[in-house]
Amino acid sequence: MRLEVVESVADVRRAVAEARAGGRVVGLVPTMGALHAGHIRLIERCRDEAGWVAVSIFVNPTQFGPNEDLTRYPRTLDDDLARCRDAGVDLVWAPTPSTVYPSGPNSTWVEVPVLSDILEGASRPGHFRGVATVVLKLFEVVRPDLAVFGQKDYQQQLVIRRMVADLHIPVRIVTEPTVREPDGLALSSRNRYLSPDERGSATILHGALARARDAVRGGETSANRVRQILRNTIESTGSVRLDYAEVADADTLESLERLDPHTRAVALVAARVGSTRLIDNLSLTD
Repeated sequence: MRLEVVESVADVRRAVAEARAGGRVVGLVPTMGALHAGHIRLIERCRDEAGWVAVSIFVNPTQFGPNEDLTRYPRTLDDDLARCRDAGVDLVWAPTPSTVYPSGPNSTWVEVPVLSDILEGASRPGHFRGVATVVLKLFEVVRPDLAVFGQKDYQQQLVIRRMVADLHIPVRIVTEPTVREPDGLALSSRNRYLSPDERGSATILHGALARARDAVRGGETSANRVRQILRNTIESTGSVRLDYAEVADADTLESLERLDPHTRAVALVAARVGSTRLIDNLSLTD
């Protein structure tokens, strides 16, 4: 199977039209590159669900704040293409910013209120406006039947699901479980920023989430006490600076007061390990 790599919108639409003419179901895996085993799992899930797989590789400038890591975000296109080729990807779309934003980055925006204003949205104002805008652009160009996202970016996949429902976009959103290292650290392109000592400290995020889940499985029903377990565990490591620790409804991200068998709950955390900001989450009730 030959991997086709294109930059223009016209070439993407041509390749997709050819796939559809051959009776193929079209799947999309949106990425910012720096691909790792977690991305490969998304690609494999996409192939299982769709059969014809497009991967976008685009470091989206509009989802980075003024003091965030846009300039140092890893760009490893040659390695990414090799991984895509090995994974059996059919098409890689690697556009330039001017292709994705032909009128510049401040022309047309998509916003998903409420879901975009809490947690990651509160810590990174404007982040989800950039995410929703670029994902809608990807959907409009590729017109996939389905798109696969990772559960590690839990709030992101909820924002995209809400956007798709509200705008009647005919694409099915598939969420693939988080891929982790043997010690529990969630795979992330930003993990490469961590020094060996920071890498060891970063495992406390999953450790805290696992303790919170164990407490709930053991009968804990107070969401505040579960939040305290998260905070105390993460803050016990001096090199990790907690941003937030939340226990929320898994579908709406509304902050919970109590946990009961009728409510799907998720724990979400964000913290800085050295200069690197990491996020993670874990279902508490599934």
